[in-house]
Amino acid sequence: MMFKVTIINGNPSLTSRLSAIIGLTEEILKKENIEVHHVNVAELPPEDLIHTKFESEAIVKANALVAQADAVIIASPVYKASYTGVLKTFIDLIPQKGLAGKVILPLFIGGSLAHLLSIDYSLKPVLAALGARHILGGVYAVDNQVARTEAGGFDIAEDLRIRLEDNAAELIKETRLRVENNQLPKGLA
Repeated sequence: MMFKVTIINGNPSLTSRLSAIIGLTEEILKKENIEVHHVNVAELPPEDLIHTKFESEAIVKANALVAQADAVIIASPVYKASYTGVLKTFIDLIPQKGLAGKVILPLFIGGSLAHLLSIDYSLKPVLAALGARHILGGVYAVDNQVARTEAGGFDIAEDLRIRLEDNAAELIKETRLRVENNQLPKGLA
């Protein structure tokens, strides 16, 4: 049974190390014939985000991708021990129970291990407030695990690659189980 995953990319830059992590995760999902959609928050109209324009066409479309997803991946670099402000502006526009019934996988990347717990302390409480009850442990990567290549691409360290593969496999397993058991309510948003 196929299902849908929406990746919310909270990075202000779409050509960063985080994009390599997102790309590998998407590649793993697509190998399993999973339909993947993207909400690149940096591409949404800044005025709509800052002024919380729920009725904005771009926000309505982005929220529809979240509402239609069976699972949501939330990706962000770590700034000041938390996820990005641009991600927060979009999260504030997700309806009150917009993540209810969805499997959630956080993907964070930071400069050091000093903010390893940022997923648990900064993101998970906000996700829970939006109805998320099935939040996977997630992956916290460190910048030096994703090296830029001379050709303009990225090399992902083997240990990080394995963790991403394991977490994507867990997302697939948990979402399939919930979809097959009809535990993923649709249209709560």
